[in-house]
Amino acid sequence: DIQGIEDFLGDMDFKVAGTQKGITGIQLDLKINGISEQVIRDSLVQAKDARIQIMREMIRTIERPRAETSEHAPRLIRVNIASDKIGALIGPGGKNIRHIQESTGTVVEVDDDGVVTIASTNAEWAEEARSLVEAYTATVQVGKIYEGSISSIKDFGIFVEILPGRDGLCHISELSEHYISDISKAVNEGDVVKVKCIGVDDHDRVKLSRKAALEELGEEDDWEPQERSENDGERRERRPRRDGDRRGGGGGRRRRRD
Repeated sequence: DIQGIEDFLGDMDFKVAGTQKGITGIQLDLKINGISEQVIRDSLVQAKDARIQIMREMIRTIERPRAETSEHAPRLIRVNIASDKIGALIGPGGKNIRHIQESTGTVVEVDDDGVVTIASTNAEWAEEARSLVEAYTATVQVGKIYEGSISSIKDFGIFVEILPGRDGLCHISELSEHYISDISKAVNEGDVVKVKCIGVDDHDRVKLSRKAALEELGEEDDWEPQERSENDGERRERRPRRDGDRRGGGGGRRRRRD
């Protein structure tokens, strides 16, 4: 660029950018009413000579662009999500988006159109944040097999977190091909299990099946069969109320008998 004194004393500020093959951009500022075609021609010739000389010096330092960006260079990743998924990404009180930023060391912003911007000085952290954004905004797919951790154990089944912040119910009848009378003897909270989504009801509650997942994967059920007890039949028929735990599927509300 020209110096300040050149800009002050000169009548023309003519910038020409380009490559060895030609011109890619021009900017012209004038302090006079106009210039002749000959001045333009002479300026373009001088600009070409200067451009080629500058590029020769650049090539001596680096012959071609680096194949990969420096690991210390800032990263900016944009992810588009559905606008109705913005709330799921942000979470209650900003819990989810705050978790993404704190766990990855990135800055995550989302606009009203669902454009998520991830800023980071580390490529690996940025990609990790992208994965979390996609996980928080993913839609549960019926028929898909998930691997998740057990978030809670009930008499009637287990709740499994198949996506960040998204649980589903695997009823006791869908846990194993073997007879299970006490779920807590087979698994613990925090254990990772494979389950298949077998449905999502009208209240967006997810129904899961471990048996179906193992069958589709061709894997053996390694849970040990358990002995039956007198109260097993009653407990096995018991299901969560529809107005109770909203995280998973379940049966209907029992009617009061007169």
